[in-house]
Amino acid sequence: MLPNKRTPTNQTQRWKFLQLFGLVRRNPLFISRWVLRWVVVGTVCGLFAGLYWNILELMTHQLERFEGVSLLIVMPIAGLIVGLVIHFLGNPGEIAVIVDNIHFRGGRLDARKNPAMILASLMSIAAGGSAGPEAPLVQVTGSFGTWVSDRLGLEGEELRSTSLAAMAAGFTALFGAPLGGAMFALEILHHQHIVEYYEALMPAIVSSCASYLVFAFITHLGIAPTWYFPQYRLENINDFALAILFGIIGAVAGWIFMGIFRGCDRLLAMVPGPVYLRTTLAGFCLGTLAAFLPLTRYFGHEELESVLRADFSVVFLLILALGKMASISITVTGGWRGGFIIPLFFTGACIGKAIAILIPGLNPALAMICTMAAINAAVTRTPISTTLLLSKLTNFSPFTPILFASLIGFFLAPKVPLIASQLKSQQSVKEIQS
Repeated sequence: MLPNKRTPTNQTQRWKFLQLFGLVRRNPLFISRWVLRWVVVGTVCGLFAGLYWNILELMTHQLERFEGVSLLIVMPIAGLIVGLVIHFLGNPGEIAVIVDNIHFRGGRLDARKNPAMILASLMSIAAGGSAGPEAPLVQVTGSFGTWVSDRLGLEGEELRSTSLAAMAAGFTALFGAPLGGAMFALEILHHQHIVEYYEALMPAIVSSCASYLVFAFITHLGIAPTWYFPQYRLENINDFALAILFGIIGAVAGWIFMGIFRGCDRLLAMVPGPVYLRTTLAGFCLGTLAAFLPLTRYFGHEELESVLRADFSVVFLLILALGKMASISITVTGGWRGGFIIPLFFTGACIGKAIAILIPGLNPALAMICTMAAINAAVTRTPISTTLLLSKLTNFSPFTPILFASLIGFFLAPKVPLIASQLKSQQSVKEIQS
């Protein structure tokens, strides 16, 4: 015999009615506590990035007054300070270490390395090293994401996603491009599989948006385009062929840069003794280079405007591009701290403008931006985020040519990437080399 059905009471019917409209036991909106956590993480990261940038600006204004021969003294002293910080506080690592931690430590980044990274990077960048603040910001904010995850008892993909969201927030603060910053935090992790950690995409975007608003409010940066390129309108399908051509040129420049980088790495690795000897020697080399080519000093945030406005010759622009490649390589391999994305953009702009001058009739904006995209995509393996970043930084609205150039740079890059940890294991490196 079947049990008797209970007659629904008025209370039961009212309960189901409230549940139907989401008024009981669950949030009626798609927003959840996770979104609020991502916003909080992004907000704190934006606050830190704003503080870091203001301190960096103060230090830079004091040190940029030294020019010419005086750099042969100032830059080695700065290198000595960087080396002493690393010697006594520990090696803060670099982007390859961050990638390894995401792959093999479940996204756990060590906050104990932050004091060394903050102090070393501030001195490196303010003194005039050819490396930008994106790498230090990514490491420090990423470790904050790990700290938040530990406080909340998160594990597995939840921990990794929170760390990646914080990394994206740190990167976005500098570039002012929330979507590009979020994509970069995921793309930089891999040589081939672009977005393996796709579950972290929404946390990264939400955190990036929060960080962007806070950083822009503090510094008033990232709202307008960073660089104002000549006007360009996409009206001819032949421009896509030109974008592919510039992509090939940018890929070749990427190969040249990686060759210079690895050569500097071998030479500076031969310097015996403590790390501060290598950083001091790197400072002397950077000072010598900056004395002859002042635009190779600093990471190119303001120097790129000089390339846009000045009437440099083709020969000078190509020499400047090679000098910048050497400066970036010496900075990073010499133990100074910072990232090389904006310096690579500077290099690509020099090469692109030289091509536009050499071949009359080419649009200089198209040549410069496509070459910038290709060289960065070839070196960092980030074609999608490079396209989004450059579209925002340059206000280049028809971003499809940038995408074409980025993809060409990506696919024509060497099989073994500059950041070897993008391959996940040394076995992968051996397989590719064979």
